[in-house]
Amino acid sequence: MNTKGVIFDFGFTLFEFKNASVANYLNSYRQGLSKSIDKLKNIKIIEDDEIEKLFIRQFTKERNTNFKNSIKTNSEVPTHNLFRTVIEKLGLEKLNKYQYQELADLYHSHEETQWVPLKNTRKTLEGLKKKHLKLAVLSNHPNHNSIENVLKKYNFLSFFDTIVTSAKFGTRKPDPEIFSYTLANMGVKDPSACFMIGDEYGDIVGGHRAGLKPILYKRRIKFPFEREISLTDYIQINDISEILNHIL
Repeated sequence: MNTKGVIFDFGFTLFEFKNASVANYLNSYRQGLSKSIDKLKNIKIIEDDEIEKLFIRQFTKERNTNFKNSIKTNSEVPTHNLFRTVIEKLGLEKLNKYQYQELADLYHSHEETQWVPLKNTRKTLEGLKKKHLKLAVLSNHPNHNSIENVLKKYNFLSFFDTIVTSAKFGTRKPDPEIFSYTLANMGVKDPSACFMIGDEYGDIVGGHRAGLKPILYKRRIKFPFEREISLTDYIQINDISEILNHIL
């Protein structure tokens, strides 16, 4: 069957992280949390050092719990809800939904500056669009705005028919439902007519379970929490532009 669409993972597939390492990745979140706390100080929610220490401790605890649960259940807790939970558990003054979202955007703001397109990302997207294919981004990310912000920054938004994140959908890859939802938003009815390109278990195994044709982009670094891909029925590429060789 002729290819109708291509779904891309975001991080380490279309974009890479500057000087990528676990330490640098975590540091970007520490810097982001500092910005969120400064905002909470400005609006008099955090008013002393002791409350700040309690906030950081509770935030870290909740974030780590959410991460562990996401691996077990594919659930996603958006960052704005993470801030809401921490503030409520500490008995601090509640905020409105726009303020919680602002805290989430600040938290991810430094991370956003670290994502840069892979060398051949633009050329690949231009080549796929010339073939009149439907394109989508599907990302396990807890803040939808961050993905759109980075795509806008590099003028990539117009390439895509839909942007789907676990933050908005509520579950993460490899849950088959998030793939089905993405296909529906693209207007692609047959999953076997669509490729799923990503760099990890959730992309490849999830895409396979949902009936898509998976392609593993072999990234340069490894993360300690990676799950082994037991499948053998997938394509592997070392450069994102190689996808153009597989489109029929």
